[in-house]
Formats: sequence, C-alpha cells, structure tokens
Amino acid sequence: MAYFPMFVDMTDLKVLVVGGGHIAAEKLEKLVEFTKEITVISTEVSEATHRLIKDHCLTYYLRPYQKGDIDGFDVVIVATDTVDLHKSIYEESRNRRIWVNSVDNTDYCDFIFPSYIKRDDLMVAFSTGGASPAFAKRIRCYFEEIIPDTVGDFLTKMKELRRTLPKGKSRMLHFEKLTEEYFKKHFKS
Repeated sequence: MAYFPMFVDMTDLKVLVVGGGHIAAEKLEKLVEFTKEITVISTEVSEATHRLIKDHCLTYYLRPYQKGDIDGFDVVIVATDTVDLHKSIYEESRNRRIWVNSVDNTDYCDFIFPSYIKRDDLMVAFSTGGASPAFAKRIRCYFEEIIPDTVGDFLTKMKELRRTLPKGKSRMLHFEKLTEEYFKKHFKS
C-alpha cells in the first residue's frame, strides 16, 4: 500500500503516545515541533522521554495502557515492543476517526512518519512507505547538506510579496524570476 503525502496542521490535535522508551522519545522530538497537546502513557520512561515531557509540559501517566485510553485523542502513536498491544490499539481505533501509527509495524498504521527537513517555512519529507526508514533518513541527510541556510529568509521575503503584490500573471512571473535567481545563486547546476 502506498501512503498519500500530506502536510497537516496539528496545532489543535490531541496526541497520545503509548510507550516511553527511545523510540517514543524520537517520535516526541518530532511531535513537539507541531503540537503541545500530547499525553504519554507508559509504565516507564527513558531519560530522553522524561526530559521531553518535562521541557514541554506534556501530560504523563505512569501506568500501563488501558482500553479506552484512546478516547478523546485524534492521533495515537504506539511505541512499544508489544505487538499484541499495537494490534489491540489499532483495532480499538477503528470506527473512531482516530489515526494510529504503530512504530515498526505498518500493518497497524493509518500513517507513517516521514524523515523530513524543516527550515523555517520549508518542509521537505522523504518516505519509503516503511520499506526502509534507514534509506529515507540517508536521503534526508543528503538533501540537508544541499539546502542553503538562507532558504528561510528567502521564503519570508516571498511570503511578504505574496501578501502585497496583486494576484495575476505578472506576479506569478515575478515569483518565478526571483526563485530562478535564488537557485542560480545558491544551488549547483
């Protein structure tokens, strides 16, 4: 199955992370950039997960997952080593309009986490559909090196111009010219 690439505003989405180990910390590091409405349920947490909970004032329950814990959440991330729990939570989420990501188990996923680059307003995501997260990470590292640090400033300028210049063909041509000039200056051919 192929996953549809989509960028989502998570500002008001409520996220539940089940698990508190190393992988949960990796997911939390990404999630806190996009929402603070995060709850963690786990019987134990790693040092990194504890630090993220504390630094970002996340809600945390030191206990095992209980059926019904997903109620009221929009997104659930299951980051445990217990495949039966992944399956159980996924099945529980069906018909509830809750999206589930089961770490390392695409059979119980509605979505997957891409490897991504975020530089101010620029977001570039890489995915192999779960076939090889290592490959997605490596290609992300490759592109991180070629995207200039000035891209955020350029996009801020473009955003301001979009607000001030009237829509139409001349604006579109002007943006294309500015973009072409930026690429000639900052990217190798």
